[in-house]
Amino acid sequence: MYDSILIRNGTVVDPEQGLHRRANLFIRAGRVEGITMEHPTTQVVVDASDCFVCPGFVDMHVHLREPGFEHKETIATGCLAAARGGFTAVAPMPNTQPVCDSPRTLKYVLSKAHEVDLADVLPICSITVGSQGEELAPLVQLASLGCYAFSNDGQPVISAATMRRAMQAVRQIGGVIIDHCEDKALAGDGVMHAGSRARAWDLPGITPLAEEVHIARDILLAAEIGCPVHIAHLSTVRGVELVRWAKARGYPVTAEATPHHFALTVDDMPGPDPNFKMNPPLRSQADRAALLAGLQDGTIDVIATDHAPHAPSEKARGFREAPFGIIGLETAVPLIMDQLYHRGILTMDRIVTLCAVRPAAIMSAGPRTFTPGAEALVTIIDPSAVTTVQPAGFASKSVNTPFLNWTLRGTVRATVRRDKIVPYPL
Repeated sequence: MYDSILIRNGTVVDPEQGLHRRANLFIRAGRVEGITMEHPTTQVVVDASDCFVCPGFVDMHVHLREPGFEHKETIATGCLAAARGGFTAVAPMPNTQPVCDSPRTLKYVLSKAHEVDLADVLPICSITVGSQGEELAPLVQLASLGCYAFSNDGQPVISAATMRRAMQAVRQIGGVIIDHCEDKALAGDGVMHAGSRARAWDLPGITPLAEEVHIARDILLAAEIGCPVHIAHLSTVRGVELVRWAKARGYPVTAEATPHHFALTVDDMPGPDPNFKMNPPLRSQADRAALLAGLQDGTIDVIATDHAPHAPSEKARGFREAPFGIIGLETAVPLIMDQLYHRGILTMDRIVTLCAVRPAAIMSAGPRTFTPGAEALVTIIDPSAVTTVQPAGFASKSVNTPFLNWTLRGTVRATVRRDKIVPYPL
């Protein structure tokens, strides 16, 4: 812990202030003292030459697996992966064992996160008891403990009537519903995108309609009730179009995209490799192009990883039987920089908005800005340094990623969380 920190010689990027210039960021007692060209005496100096100094990134869609699945990940390993990956805060989904649907489990997660103290943890609680889609969880009680985001994650609420009641309750709380949009009946036993690849490999496909029908339902419910709804991991052309349609009408709808969906398509799959199995699945080039356009024009509010660690033995079961999901906390920033920034698709200001400003606002996590007095939450990125994705480099307990051996231009130099610094690599 440091009483004072000077982040020197970086390009400070703060969209909330319209700031993008080379300067020093001075931190005292865990808060921003100011942006200056001076060199005040400090306890520690971080050299940010040739780096971007950004408000702390927030990953609002992760799976930390604890309690219940500690063989995949723990709050400690997940938060270390987050800090090394440039994230000062993460929001874990409730699909643990027990499900995070009660004050007891919520307090456990918060207590463990406080003990680890590597990243702020913003738990997402289940909409329904046990994520079973029937009885509503004690939403008001959970909100009184500081949880304002609710999701059934991969077990989406099928009943529109139940979701309507949930939205009415969450609107009164002042929270947000985060929905994994999937009509399970339409998805069936699908394991990858429906199309020629699935047919060639004799694998059941998942139609884009499974996602789109559910998105449309949520948008209409949000429009009627006025409850903020966040659409997780958009993956299709029509999904993007539906969100764009909702926003044009002023409905309280936001959405996210993942690095794997903007960096890969189903045609990039080398075969039925379980490290390419995720839900929603990798889609077509047209779907990827729609996501990129949505990231550019503001239809998509957030980049989130959907960090989903699994043990190697689980992914080794074969494509049909292996669980859905890949890790993402430690590859996200390099992918964003390599695939979006260096290719001229997004500016650094837009990236900060997508990775810090908007997710923090949606999660009620406080502003991401460098105004004097603000909490010092900082992500320092070297846009030119090369990252090679290797298992030995992961802090996560799992290595299930389709990006192994990729060489990417861009890396995280450090994260600063109030009075703490996490260098990368450790």
